[in-house]
Amino acid sequence: MTRLSGGLVDRSQRLSFSFDGKTFTGHPGDTLASALLANDIRLVGRSFKYHRPRGLFAAGSEEPNALVELREGARQEPNTRATMAELYDGLVAKSQNRVGSLAFDLLAVNDLASPFFAAGFYYKTFMWPKAFWEKLYEPAIRKAAGLGSLSMLPDPDEYDKGFLHCDLLVIGGGAAGLAAALTAARAGAKVILADEDFRLGGRLLAETNPLDDAPATEWLARVEAEFAALPNLRVMRRTTVFGAFDHGIYGAVERVADHLATPGGAVRQTLWRITAKRIVLAAGATERHIPFANNDRPGVMLAGALRAYANRWAVAPAKTVAIFTNNDDGHRTALDLAAKGVEIVGVIDPRAGVKALGNYPLFSGAVVSDTRGRLGLSRIEVTREGRSQWIEAGALGVSGGWNPNVHLASHHRGRPVWDDTLLAFVPGKDGPPGLTPAGAAAGRGSTAAALASGAEAARAALAEIGMSAALPALPRAEDRPVAQAAFWHVPGKGRAWVDFQNDVTVKDIKLAHQENMRPVEHLKRWTTLGMATDQGKTANVSALAVMAELTGKTIPETGTTIFRPPYTGVALSVLGGGDTGTHFRPRRLTPTHEWAKAQGAVFVEVGQWMRAQYFPRPGEKTWRETVDREVLATRAGVGLCDVTTLGKVDVQGADAGEFLDRLYANAMKSLKVGMVRYGLMLREDGHAYDDGTCARLAEDHYVVTTTTAQAGPVYRHMEFARQCLWPELDVQLISTTDAWAQISVAGPNARRLLERVVDGFDLSNAAFPFMACAEMTVCGGLRARLFRISFSGELAYEIAVPARYGAALMGRMVELGADLGATPYGTEALGVLRIEKGHAAGNELNGQTTAQMLGMGRMVSTKKDAIGAVMSRREGLTAETRVLVGLQPVDPAQPVTAGMHLFTQGAPRNTATDQGWITSACYSPHVGSMIGLGFLAGGAERLGDVIVGANPLQGQETALRVVSAHFVDPEGGRLRD
Repeated sequence: MTRLSGGLVDRSQRLSFSFDGKTFTGHPGDTLASALLANDIRLVGRSFKYHRPRGLFAAGSEEPNALVELREGARQEPNTRATMAELYDGLVAKSQNRVGSLAFDLLAVNDLASPFFAAGFYYKTFMWPKAFWEKLYEPAIRKAAGLGSLSMLPDPDEYDKGFLHCDLLVIGGGAAGLAAALTAARAGAKVILADEDFRLGGRLLAETNPLDDAPATEWLARVEAEFAALPNLRVMRRTTVFGAFDHGIYGAVERVADHLATPGGAVRQTLWRITAKRIVLAAGATERHIPFANNDRPGVMLAGALRAYANRWAVAPAKTVAIFTNNDDGHRTALDLAAKGVEIVGVIDPRAGVKALGNYPLFSGAVVSDTRGRLGLSRIEVTREGRSQWIEAGALGVSGGWNPNVHLASHHRGRPVWDDTLLAFVPGKDGPPGLTPAGAAAGRGSTAAALASGAEAARAALAEIGMSAALPALPRAEDRPVAQAAFWHVPGKGRAWVDFQNDVTVKDIKLAHQENMRPVEHLKRWTTLGMATDQGKTANVSALAVMAELTGKTIPETGTTIFRPPYTGVALSVLGGGDTGTHFRPRRLTPTHEWAKAQGAVFVEVGQWMRAQYFPRPGEKTWRETVDREVLATRAGVGLCDVTTLGKVDVQGADAGEFLDRLYANAMKSLKVGMVRYGLMLREDGHAYDDGTCARLAEDHYVVTTTTAQAGPVYRHMEFARQCLWPELDVQLISTTDAWAQISVAGPNARRLLERVVDGFDLSNAAFPFMACAEMTVCGGLRARLFRISFSGELAYEIAVPARYGAALMGRMVELGADLGATPYGTEALGVLRIEKGHAAGNELNGQTTAQMLGMGRMVSTKKDAIGAVMSRREGLTAETRVLVGLQPVDPAQPVTAGMHLFTQGAPRNTATDQGWITSACYSPHVGSMIGLGFLAGGAERLGDVIVGANPLQGQETALRVVSAHFVDPEGGRLRD
């Protein structure tokens, strides 16, 4: 292992790491990429399509080639850029996208078949013959797709998410970003400085240019010391701001423990949602290359990356290096490498008459036209005025100029603007509100210009939010102009790579032009240019230049694609913020949850809620035994069920009745105070949206209930109607779902139990009839609401108390009703009770059904208008003959399964003869068999008919008798007793 002189690595310590099973050493401060170069490893991967040998190309997050798998076992992480992987002791890395060894990849045979894999080949090839897709094409593509592999094991690490707010967010820790943060923080503003590197400084770390006649690291040390003393400044290293979103919100990923072998008790990564009043984009610039024949060999790199490896990490990819550049910055690379003892065998510059900046061979007016070397560069061909010569070179630095990193400025569809002086796109003025580009990201590439630009951007940003800031005294720095030529690629017959990651060549772009895929969006998709994790960072402008040349347009006329988040790849684990397993989403607990848990309840996830599914007792061997007992106990005595999860909305105001009249298909304004009415909401297209109840507690006060699943959507629907459709109405809404605990008390003994709970309230049938409601007190003064409504078909009530008293009320009622057979029941029994009664629920209100299908056609009032009422009378909906019916197996032992399709006996089982489907099914202890509800064509006239329920997936067919949907008390006498 050899190192150059200098560098910013700690040579006093050694770190051991492995690559493809071989052990090497590096130093703290290294990246995996710099450590590989220090160990003379140039071949690091294979290209996606042709499996050509690939080496390191860049030094930062723009790296298109060196994608590796890090770690082992459950922590295995694919597609990590070696240039962004901070070296730690014990790091394990493997190359990817290969079959066999890296040096002898069996899929390199794809390169021989490259004429068949030209631009758009997948669109052209996989269309015929049609039968080949499932049997040949798709399996082959799935096997070959992807660059890395997953362990398929659960991720053992923890991830977090957090929220930050600031006056100024500075994105980038280079010269411009540091000057911006310093300016704003000294002014007392709350500042966040985020940089993707593990060390602040940006390109200052990669250059030898002094600041105030001293190494830049000295100024950086002073700035970092001041940063540490400023409580209003938060410095976030190893943090990539990956996206600009609405309202000044920026997404960022902090790699908290990626530089450690294991997180060691800390989270591995944190997803930050940063809300900033103003933003300074100091994200720097990315160097572009110049395509020429066989320019993808390991050892061909960006010239600026070569300079960074030499100056920051003290490594070089070879002892002999050539530079191919169309600008003065490439010559600076030659000077820096020569100063480190690297032999410069030539600087090739297509500009005629250009002069050397130092003592190295210069080939002016020349180009690199080809290369040689199987697994790494060994020679380059230099062509000048039609004559060629071959030069021995172990590495080649290529510089075609620098592109400002405009990505984040484009995330609100901001269009970058072409700058003829820079020969690059710069951020336009229509980017995210409050964002100001600075430094190289704004086209101000010299160190002095970047420092001044950053400070001024921060001062101007703070002035917009009413804060004043003084410009700091900045160090003296280089401010040399960089001359360059508009030289985009070297014409030739060989394949010249534009996009290394996706194997896109100049010939592919020419083919896209010939096939009329000339708009940039078509070009991108036809060739796969700039797709996947690369996002065109090193290839985009070069590709546009080639297309512009072919079409005879300028580059700005050709245009550019719009960049979108994320700026670099973001792990799904951190996007989830650690929400996996039981933490996948927040669990809402009912007020009686702990009480039910103490009773041994089994819980089920219902939407966001955890609800008691059933309450097993000793001796009950199956869940069916428990559910049957709960159902029979409710029908014979009294059952108690927590129904808090039903949506509850308070609707108040002088126009509350009118408002609800317009929302519900049936009339609500005419509802008397102290009464409840069942209500049906329709969508705008006339289909059923939700059902529930509407109780009128006062002239200007209604309480609306919704189904559990639709509680949120219905409330949003009501708010939209209030704010946007009818803002003139005097009405206010508030969701009270979490404010009230609501318990269903059902069964013939329900009234007797409640009489022991309520405080002096007359519950007689005459005083409090079916569908009555009232406010009262219970248990000696606790305020409550009581609704006489039934979901089970029995005499039933729903009693509501403030949520914190729900569990106490449930326990008290079970205790007081012991002699009445008071039995808690869960969602399974609740479902059986409602199916036995023929009540429609979520299975029937699935977005495909109408009021007529549900048997509620008469509820759609013709005397008033309401959302969806007119559309519900469309001929296609009124002609619908499928209606809700009950279904009972002819043989009680046969199954009835939800989802079964219904057919006439003897009819073929296909869509043409399909008569309907079963929506809900259960075992009914009342009937003594399975029963179901379903929609059947002509069902109203087919009671008593025998049809067939077919379940082809499980090979079931059951003979079913069509019966009334009301299996229990079809006349409704019980609930009115």
